[in-house]
Amino acid sequence: MTIGTETAGTVGLGAVYCLLPEERVAVEDLPELDLLSDEELKFAEQAGIRTVGVFPDTEPTELAARACRELIAAHPATPDLVLHIGSRAPDVLIGSDAGKISHLSGLSGTFPFTIDGLGCAGSSAAWGLGRDLILGDPARQSVLITYGSRPTAAARVRRPVTVIGDGAFAMTLVRGGRPVLKAHRMEADSSFHDLFKVEYKDQPWSQWREECADNDRYSFELAMQSRTRLGPLVDQVLADAGIGKGDVATMLMQNVTASAFDFWHATLGVPVHPVCAAHLAELGHLGPMDVVLNLDRLLATGELSHGDHVLVISNSPVAAWTVTLWEV
Repeated sequence: MTIGTETAGTVGLGAVYCLLPEERVAVEDLPELDLLSDEELKFAEQAGIRTVGVFPDTEPTELAARACRELIAAHPATPDLVLHIGSRAPDVLIGSDAGKISHLSGLSGTFPFTIDGLGCAGSSAAWGLGRDLILGDPARQSVLITYGSRPTAAARVRRPVTVIGDGAFAMTLVRGGRPVLKAHRMEADSSFHDLFKVEYKDQPWSQWREECADNDRYSFELAMQSRTRLGPLVDQVLADAGIGKGDVATMLMQNVTASAFDFWHATLGVPVHPVCAAHLAELGHLGPMDVVLNLDRLLATGELSHGDHVLVISNSPVAAWTVTLWEV
C-alpha cells in the first residue's frame, strides 16, 4: 500500500491522549520470574527494561475506552469512524471489542471496526488506512484510532521479543491536521503468520503461555527479512516525499529491546531519538502504542520546528513492516 504526497487534501494529526499507569514494577520483581528458564531470565535482564507500568487487573478495551473518553473530553468532536487496533487477546469471542470501546466512549453512533493481526505495526498501518478513509469520502473529517496494551496472559516476559507493560492511547487523524502524514508504505510476509501463538481453547486463562515456534527463525531469519524490507521502504517513502535522509530530523520506532535501537540506527543510517529508549526502560513494550507515545512526547518537547520531518518505522513478529513520514 502506498500513500502519495498531494499538496491538496492533506490529512494529519488531530489530537493524542496517552493513558499510562502510575504504578511501576521492577522487572526483577515480576511474579513470573520464579517460573522462567535461565534463558528467559537472561533475556529479561538484558532487554534494557528496568520497570513496566502496571494497571490493576482490567481489560485492554476498558483502558482504550478510558483513553478515548479523555481525548473527547479535551477535544469535543465526534469522529466519523473508530478504528480499534486489535488487542493481543479479545475480551470475548464473536463479540465486538471495537463496538464495546465505542459504546463505553459515548460514540455508539460512530461506525467502529478493528484492524488486527499486525502486532506492533498495527498503529502505523492504521495511520495509512485512516488517511485513505478520510480522503476517500469528502464528507469524512476525522478517524479516531485507539488501542489498549495488556499482556495476553499473566506473564509479561515474552522471550525472545520483549517485556510487556500496560497502557492505552486514543488519537485522531483529521483533514488539515499537523504534523501532516506526508508519506506511508507497508509490506508483510504472511509465511510468518504462526511464528508465535497461544494455545487457549483447552486451557484456562491462568495456564495460557505464549510460544515461539522457532527462536532462531525469529532472531535471524525475521531480523534479516526486516533489514531487507525496511531499508527499501524507507528509501521509497523518502522518494515519495521528495527528500533525502539528510532532511530527516529524527527517527522513531517501537520500544522492544535496547539492542534494536542500535541495530536500526546502523542499518538505516538515521539515529533513533532517545525518547524511545527512555520509554522502553520505564514502561516496557506497549505494542502498537509505542510509536504513538514516542511521537506524542517528542512533539511535546518543542525541539522540532515547523517543516521538520520525523520518520517512524515499525516491524512485528508476524512480519509486517511500516514506514511513515510526518511533517511537523
